[in-house]
Amino acid sequence: MNDLSRQKIFNLIGLAARARKITTGEELALSAIRNGSARLVILSEDASDNTAGKIRDKSAHYRIPMHAFGTRYELGHAIGKEARVVLAITDSGFAKKLSSLLREQEEE
Repeated sequence: MNDLSRQKIFNLIGLAARARKITTGEELALSAIRNGSARLVILSEDASDNTAGKIRDKSAHYRIPMHAFGTRYELGHAIGKEARVVLAITDSGFAKKLSSLLREQEEE
């Protein structure tokens, strides 16, 4: 995957964070999935097996699209915070655009 499309995804994640349309951290993301406010879940590629399994299961159960993308440090940096393993996007506009960019990236 080229750096430009990766950067585009990180920029959009940052924009969503500044718009306060992101929930971060495992527990808060799980709660957003459960209460239906999560529209898209982004899991870092270096998440532990335990965390990854839990997030995948909940996302599948509640039919929330989920993508693995970036490292915990890249995701944290994109939102201006420390390392983050899980991000839940709560806005459907951001979720739709990010989802299509992430799908394109996975196909490359």
